[in-house]
Amino acid sequence: MRSYMVRIDFWDPLPEHKAMSETLMSDTVTITRRPIKARGTRWAGGIARFLTRIGLKPNHISLLSIAFSLLASICLGYTYINTSANVIIGYALAAVFIQGRLLCNLFDGMVAVEGGLKTKSGEVYNDLPDRIADPLILIGTGYAAGSIAFGVELGYVAAMLAILTAYIRVLGGSAGLPQVFLGPMAKQHRMAVITCALIVGAAVSPFGRHDETLAVALVVIICGCVITCVRRTRAIVRGLEASR
Repeated sequence: MRSYMVRIDFWDPLPEHKAMSETLMSDTVTITRRPIKARGTRWAGGIARFLTRIGLKPNHISLLSIAFSLLASICLGYTYINTSANVIIGYALAAVFIQGRLLCNLFDGMVAVEGGLKTKSGEVYNDLPDRIADPLILIGTGYAAGSIAFGVELGYVAAMLAILTAYIRVLGGSAGLPQVFLGPMAKQHRMAVITCALIVGAAVSPFGRHDETLAVALVVIICGCVITCVRRTRAIVRGLEASR
């Protein structure tokens, strides 16, 4: 069953510790939902209500995010396999599919909570598809940057670190703490970096520098993920120590 509470900040190192302590003082510690500002917008609420009316289940929306990620990865990989492919079209489509993946991540929770369609297996569908979607996009980005030295390897390293950031978050939840969604390279930040790199890459593709743009984006993601892993681990350790 999906249950949600807690405030998580992007960079400030103090509030998450306070949130952990306050939650630990209650009788029940609940698994948290990633805070997304768009949930409070009118357009998001309208779409979520529409999806609920047509009978689309939150678990199905979660699985759909994998399909969008696979399509993005195919578009990216194709520009590497077929060098004569139109890079602008490939990158543009990949960026659109990445946004589709993020919208699925937004609406699965909204339909589950606001639509009253939560299921006991909801947490599995809420989290596991992301562990597939992230590597698909990041590895696809690595192959799209494959003409750069170690471009493909950068994609695989970024994918592994993305999974590690999620593992540390879930590890904190399994230890009885609210899940920590600290950045600077949480899921939405990784996808924002890739999307910006695709837009810039498409713009500079006539000059043959699009591969470099994606490689730089992967380096940024890798460095950010390392910092994110350290910050989340420190927050969890401090939260556990404070709970004694």
